Amino acid sequence: PSQYGISGTESSFRDLRPEAQLKEAGQAASLLKELHSFDREKLTPSQQLTWDIFDNKLTLSAAGKDYLLYPTLLGTNGLPSQIPVTLSEYYFRNEDDVKDYLALLAQLPLVFEQLISYEKARMDAGFSYPPFVIEHTVDQMEQFIKGSEEDNLLIETFRDRINAAEGLSEDQKKTYISNNQALFRDVVIPSYRSLKETLSSWKNTDPKKERLCQYPQGKDYYQFLLNYNVGTDKSPEDCIALLEKQLKGIIADITDLNEGFPDLYTEYLSSQPVLTDPEDIFEQLEADCFVDFPPIETVNCSLKELPLSLSGTSAAAFYLVPPIDAENDNIIYINKNRVGDKEMFSTLAHEGYPGHLYQTNYYLKKNEDPLRFVLRTSGYDEGWGTYAQIYSYHYMEFKDKDEKTTEVLRQLYADNDLLSLILSSLSDLYVNYKNYDKEKLAAFLSKYQIDAEHANSVYEYVVENPTGYLTYCLGYYELKEAEENEKKEESDQFDLISFHKKVLDCGSCPFEILKRELKKK
Repeated sequence: PSQYGISGTESSFRDLRPEAQLKEAGQAASLLKELHSFDREKLTPSQQLTWDIFDNKLTLSAAGKDYLLYPTLLGTNGLPSQIPVTLSEYYFRNEDDVKDYLALLAQLPLVFEQLISYEKARMDAGFSYPPFVIEHTVDQMEQFIKGSEEDNLLIETFRDRINAAEGLSEDQKKTYISNNQALFRDVVIPSYRSLKETLSSWKNTDPKKERLCQYPQGKDYYQFLLNYNVGTDKSPEDCIALLEKQLKGIIADITDLNEGFPDLYTEYLSSQPVLTDPEDIFEQLEADCFVDFPPIETVNCSLKELPLSLSGTSAAAFYLVPPIDAENDNIIYINKNRVGDKEMFSTLAHEGYPGHLYQTNYYLKKNEDPLRFVLRTSGYDEGWGTYAQIYSYHYMEFKDKDEKTTEVLRQLYADNDLLSLILSSLSDLYVNYKNYDKEKLAAFLSKYQIDAEHANSVYEYVVENPTGYLTYCLGYYELKEAEENEKKEESDQFDLISFHKKVLDCGSCPFEILKRELKKK
């Protein structure tokens, strides 16, 4: 921190108490007022872009004071499941980092105490819990607790990381390893057990409300999430109209493919990608993507398999953004319980090249304002990852398939990905904005051969994570919309690599700002 003129810092978790979050919203309002004291016209173009993005983020953060108790910290992607992976990648450069890490472990009882305080405040305000939210959280914690001291994620990774720390003797390393084990045994596991017991006592609640639109100002909050998370200025009604139109287009495209290729279903079932090993795919994607995307220097990246203790409830894969002063420490976790041979190629394209890893490191090399690495917009980030995922099918090869069959299979694979995303995103909008219950959602999804069990899983996910799917799906279509606008503007002069470069040069930002910047370039 001292390299950026920041002093008096200590490693700690965010204060989760409602009063602390209200204070944060007040700080955002104060910063916004201070930001507006700068004359924007006197700034450089790059600084003006930072100003605009900061202005947008602070405005939304300040407005968030009206919705402090709407989001839950529990559920499938809740805080208890995020902590182990985040801590397992805490970067050790020297002894101070090790001490900071151990201090964080010691704070877990306080963190969970604050979490309970926040969630109780939500219940007191009328935000009731569907039983599945508690069940999912408890299931995740049980998986983590069951990991023994020998094979738990926080034990395994600590040994590896401390060996990379500079200036430590062997005796010091042994002492810290012992300290970590003691904290894990005496603090971490008891904290998880205590939280699990508390949450388990909430299981039998009978919520009268569970969908966002059922709460006061729930629809307003949904619009807020579209602005804040997705980074779009579209209304929920706009999003529904756009995605329903895209759904019809995808269905028509799949129908045309089947009519033009009668054996397509058989070919799809028998299709096997040429590459299935993650390292081979990663290397191939890096080489292939620079045909259509601006080149960057080779980036160091570790591909890791997600530990079994977290695989049951974690995402298919995820990329961890490296510390700002350790940009070569890129990590992609792969959950092999959820990624098969047919999905591995596009999954690594989403997380690696030309997806998140590529996008992040491209921008890092530009040496822009450090603030920009904090001002992220999920819709841009996940939209780019989805764009990369869909585009990667241009490069996918299949065993024992001729050129024509390969071309049709590539299109079908892409259409299937988009169909799944559109249906999931419409489910989110229908449930959280249009008040579809489980039965009505299941009826909608059954039209697309989605069974009741899967429909129930989708329902539970969107209740827990409103606008979560939309960061991927709408983010993708916002980028496609920007691409189409660019094609109209440039006409015969349109160049795909140039378009990709313009988007990447802007960096993570709301789409309204991105589209405005693209018009300038």
